[in-house]
Amino acid sequence: MFIDSHCHINSHCMIKRLPSVLQQMRANAVTHALCASVDLETFPSILAIAHAHPHIFASVGVHPGRELARDPDVAELVSLAQDAKVIAIGETGLDYHSLQGRTLDSLAWQRKRFRTHIQAAVASGKPLIIHTRSAAQETLQIMREEGADTVGGVIHCFTETWDVAKIALEQNFFISISGIVTFKNAIQIQEVARKVPLERLLIETDSPYLTPEPYRGRLNEPAYVSHIGHFIALLRNIDAAQLGSVTSDNFFRLFCNSSV
Repeated sequence: MFIDSHCHINSHCMIKRLPSVLQQMRANAVTHALCASVDLETFPSILAIAHAHPHIFASVGVHPGRELARDPDVAELVSLAQDAKVIAIGETGLDYHSLQGRTLDSLAWQRKRFRTHIQAAVASGKPLIIHTRSAAQETLQIMREEGADTVGGVIHCFTETWDVAKIALEQNFFISISGIVTFKNAIQIQEVARKVPLERLLIETDSPYLTPEPYRGRLNEPAYVSHIGHFIALLRNIDAAQLGSVTSDNFFRLFCNSSV
């Protein structure tokens, strides 16, 4: 079995065909999925899906690229995270790539938002889902300064170097690999997928984005996490069933303090 540790099935292009998305998960042995929040405006739609389907979980947070989204304070995030289906804070972090041309000073709101989410995770005791793009060193620095290691979490859709992965692992974080790993030019990510200790590895689709081979050109969906799992198993020269079992156990150990 496989678990999609990060998806966005509440997005407009997916929610209208949600029954098919869930059926395809079952057909591909994908037993659970975490629908990650990107803003508070759409968070209720995530929570509704999670409450309607026992095998879907939710997170609460505001994506670093959503500049115009309403910013929560620590108390609001902690309050929203009390819902039993909310198993993580995020996604949060830093994304300087989508805001290229801006000065670091002009992106202070991103760093403030990130710190708020880490503080809420520490206060609630729930792990973090961290997004970082073109900002790895500052992301790791803020994680250290705010004590993110006390709750841990995952660097999702990992696209950085093995050196960055090692530091994240030292800070009590898991590494999640998306469908990018199947791309022919994804040598750096494939190296990380081979080297991450198996007990600290997660897999995800980040659907509806980043559709893996051989389905590029189609809308991504959680069912395709099985293909990501098979690809990584080949990279690591292990059985796909073992990869699926271990990453599923990792998911529950990180987000639910339990095992499969």
